[in-house]
Amino acid sequence: MEISVSTQNRYQLIDITDQVEQVLVKEKVKSGLCLVFVPHSTAAILLTENESGLKNDWLKILKKLVKDEQFEHNRIDGNADSHILSGLLGQGKVLPIENGKLVRGTWQQILLVELDDPRTRRVFIKVIKT
Repeated sequence: MEISVSTQNRYQLIDITDQVEQVLVKEKVKSGLCLVFVPHSTAAILLTENESGLKNDWLKILKKLVKDEQFEHNRIDGNADSHILSGLLGQGKVLPIENGKLVRGTWQQILLVELDDPRTRRVFIKVIKT
């Protein structure tokens, strides 16, 4: 299953938990694994709380990690920071499924992390039933 997510900012966190959970309902899965994967080297998937202050904190620390760096890749298209942050965060997560629900902590939501300009991102959701 594939979903599409449109972003509005160079750096942005978007909660996609509901869309992922809808796939479980559609697939009628009770137990298994759920892979959430973004096939882009300048975006990532993050498990964290969807709270505006925390999302701002995430964005602040991510920007700080790459601030003032002179990346060689920037000679090509000026987005080395996006590639590096995507690699650090990772483009996918695997979550267990029990009783038809994702197993996640009370405050864990699934967020798409945009790291390179507004665009439409593809997110693949693969359910493996056990």
